[in-house]
Amino acid sequence: MMRVLEFIVALIIVAVLGVVVGVIMPGSGHVERSLVFGKDMRQVYDTLDNFRRFEDFSSLRQEDPKIQFKLSGKDYGPGAEISWTSDNDRISEGKLTIASAEPEFYKVDNTVNDAKIVWNLDNDWRGQDKHFTLDLERQGSRHQLTKVTWSYDVAYGFNLVNRYSNLYIHGDPDSFIQSSLGNLQNVLAAVPNIDYGKLVPYIQQTKPTPMLLVSTSIQRSGGLAALDDATATAVKQIQDAAKKLGVNVVGPRVIFTTNYGDQAYTFDVGMPIDATSLTVAGQSQELTPAQPPKLGEEEPAEASSAPASASSSAAAKPAGPQPGDHDRWGRLVVDANVRATLAFGEPSLVGVWNGTAAGVPQTREMLKAYAQTHGYKFDEVTNRLYDIEVQPEVKDKTGAVTTYAKYDVYLPLLGDNVPQQTPEQAAGIPQPSLEPAPASSASAPAAAGSSAAPAEAASAGQ
Repeated sequence: MMRVLEFIVALIIVAVLGVVVGVIMPGSGHVERSLVFGKDMRQVYDTLDNFRRFEDFSSLRQEDPKIQFKLSGKDYGPGAEISWTSDNDRISEGKLTIASAEPEFYKVDNTVNDAKIVWNLDNDWRGQDKHFTLDLERQGSRHQLTKVTWSYDVAYGFNLVNRYSNLYIHGDPDSFIQSSLGNLQNVLAAVPNIDYGKLVPYIQQTKPTPMLLVSTSIQRSGGLAALDDATATAVKQIQDAAKKLGVNVVGPRVIFTTNYGDQAYTFDVGMPIDATSLTVAGQSQELTPAQPPKLGEEEPAEASSAPASASSSAAAKPAGPQPGDHDRWGRLVVDANVRATLAFGEPSLVGVWNGTAAGVPQTREMLKAYAQTHGYKFDEVTNRLYDIEVQPEVKDKTGAVTTYAKYDVYLPLLGDNVPQQTPEQAAGIPQPSLEPAPASSASAPAAAGSSAAPAEAASAGQ
């Protein structure tokens, strides 16, 4: 009997000590980890101000490759949500919600050195008011580095069991932060290191458009003169082919970039026409979208894109697919150089460039970097970037440029989860319009997006 009483007393003492220790333990928990990224702060901010890349850098995918993610709420900024379900008991179910993002995205420029994003967390970790805070700070001699401090905070209140869980805060919360930071660095390493802060991209749903195309290439050492010459030659071939086909060219020229290499630039010049079916080699055929060639599928070398004389074209049989055939991309062969296809038809990220054609490649890189940080999917092989010369440059009688040319640059987007608007679009920030050239025509072209943020953009959110 005495031993039983001693055992009961011992249990009471242990219980009292447990309560006392629990009361003494802190009523909240905090853990943080930091990492410096070799990226501009705007790129890091944009990646963390939406959840479209979360599954790419979150450690949850590593723990359970079959985990299911679902986006909900707003597309960007406060109100954006992502939830997940997993059969792994350590992960189970959970949800993150962007609670705040300061400053607003359009204010994150080279003059801003700090930013903060807060994610509210709802999962089975013990405690209340669970949230992650992501503090961003510019670093480096030229402020081209970004330090990210990722912290986790939780309130335990007077729940003693929850307070004891603070002993394990360096378990799952800590390891999640540390692994995700490392993965985030790998994700951002694939983003082109370019400042797209002045770009004002919109998402636009394009319409399927019948088009005639000519493939060509130039040496980049030839500069804009070589580009203009090759484009003019291709346009002439397209116009001649349209006349023979009995169709009309109904829009400005389009350049589809195939490969922008260090030495050579390969591209297709296209012009929209007013017919979706063409009669070639005596047969009427409906135009269809181009398709990626099958692995290992090849076709004979095609004739040069240079224009041939009337006598030589009549005497020699063109190499490659014959008129009426389809090439390896599924495009209708009109003649030795001209192809016909149904272009566009997908949602696209559109940026505006005012200046010479020399600024278009940089705008393409900006669009790709922007798409990667905002989680837009694209494939340059099957859905190539293209640009449309909406307005040619204007010159005075002396040949000096008085108004820059305007180019719309398109990056086709893939997938069923493309948002209807970019953050800039939703905030009502206008894309740049045509700008007058400076007094000296040799001056540098205008920036790709010089529009100022609207006064009420902050109330529009992201």
